[in-house]
Parts: sequence; structure tokens; C-alpha cells
Amino acid sequence: MQKDLTQPLALALVGMPGAGKTICAEHLAERGFFTLRFGALVVGEVQRRGWEVNPANERIVREDLRQKHGMAAMAVLSLPALQEALTTRHHIIIDGLYSFSEYKLLSTELGAPLLLLAIVASRELRYQRLVERATRPMTPAESRERDFREIEKLEKGGPIAIADFTLLNEGSPADLLRRLDSLLADLGFLP
Repeated sequence: MQKDLTQPLALALVGMPGAGKTICAEHLAERGFFTLRFGALVVGEVQRRGWEVNPANERIVREDLRQKHGMAAMAVLSLPALQEALTTRHHIIIDGLYSFSEYKLLSTELGAPLLLLAIVASRELRYQRLVERATRPMTPAESRERDFREIEKLEKGGPIAIADFTLLNEGSPADLLRRLDSLLADLGFLP
């Protein structure tokens, strides 16, 4: 699926916790893409409040922001930075678009085509990764609870279900990044 690459594009990485979105986003940032992580808004607000950064406090802040700004809160708060980036960069990466409302808002207000790339992995493997990760590790029970909460309260399933592209991440990080680069080269994002 070749897009018109004469105009800027936004690529949003979507997927459940532990699927590999952050690895992909960090890789693309290292390749020079402007990358904005929606979750960084939440972490920043947790820190601004003087709270410990942990899943419970992040959930409180996420829910507060959505109560104040609606289900598209992260997109609403990020829209000016994303639009500015599109004027200075050709293509941009959004790490962690969560809700279907965020997708709908960005699709109409961003000012550039928005592609969704779902990074997926089996639940068992995602939970194993979340136990082993260095930052904010989670037990399998916590991971399951978070999955349910994100699907039921954050509309997370919609963007994953309608993704333009899907990468299965059941192997090594290097394999995932090779397949990511191959997809982006096919789309014209990379030389």
C-alpha cells in the first residue's frame, strides 16, 4: 500500500502493553523521526503532581485527564506539538495512541494522513515481557487487570482492530525492528 509521500504522514503505533511499541518508537527516533509518546504526557503529569511514577498513579492521572478533556485527551493535548512537527519534519511517529476517540480526532484535525501500525504479541509473551522489563514491571495479574481496563475504559481495541498494518512480535527485538524497517521502506518512509 503505497501512500502519497510528497506530503507529511503520521504513523501511530498501537498495541497492548508489552507488545513492543516502545522498542519500535525508540528505534524510529534513533533513525531521526520526530516521535511523541502519549504516555509521556501522563508520566509528566504524575511527576508534576509530585507523585511516584507507578502504574497506579499513571492510571489516576490518565483517568483525570480523560475526565477533563474527554476520551481523546492525549490527542487533544498533543495536537499542537504534532501539527508543529509536521511543519518541520516530513513524517512523524506517535507512540501509544490508545483510544478510538484519539484516532478519530487526529484523523480529522491533524492535517496529515494518519496510518495505524499495530504491534501485537500473544498475551502470555506480553505478560512475560512486562514481568521482566526494567521500568515499571508488572505481575501477570496486574497485566491482565491493565489489559481489561484499557480495553473497557480506554477504547484501546478500536485502533488495533482497524490498523492499516500489523507486525507480529513473537521473536527477538532485532527481528521486529528488521520487519519494521522493511515495512517502512516498502511504504517509502525509509530509503
